[in-house]
Amino acid sequence: MSQAEAVKYWIISAQEDWEVAQSLLKSAKYNHALFFLQLTIEKLIKAVHISKKDESPLYVHNLVLLSQKAGIKFSVKELNDLKEISSFNVSARYDSYKRDFYKKSTHEFTIKWMKRGENLKIILTKILNSYGY
Repeated sequence: MSQAEAVKYWIISAQEDWEVAQSLLKSAKYNHALFFLQLTIEKLIKAVHISKKDESPLYVHNLVLLSQKAGIKFSVKELNDLKEISSFNVSARYDSYKRDFYKKSTHEFTIKWMKRGENLKIILTKILNSYGY
């Protein structure tokens, strides 16, 4: 797969996950919406990584680490948001975390994090646009 194909794959996959997150939000499946939010941001960071470095990104879900490896400069607030959003992946996958995450994922909490995630999505999309994607 060429660099351009790989970047486009991650962008399309991220867009699909964003649409799923929006649908789950509307269906009040808040913990699942947050999980797909995390996937969206992860895939966009991986697209940036490939577009900047022409190499495969790490196979991890830690958004802070992925963004550092991709050379993306985020503010302290944005890095803190990435750290919190990273937890949505782990919390949604493992039974010991699922119960607590389910309780934490209220409508208000989810709306707050979907908005913060959308801001990160916009930043990452602008970076990708600067590379011609």
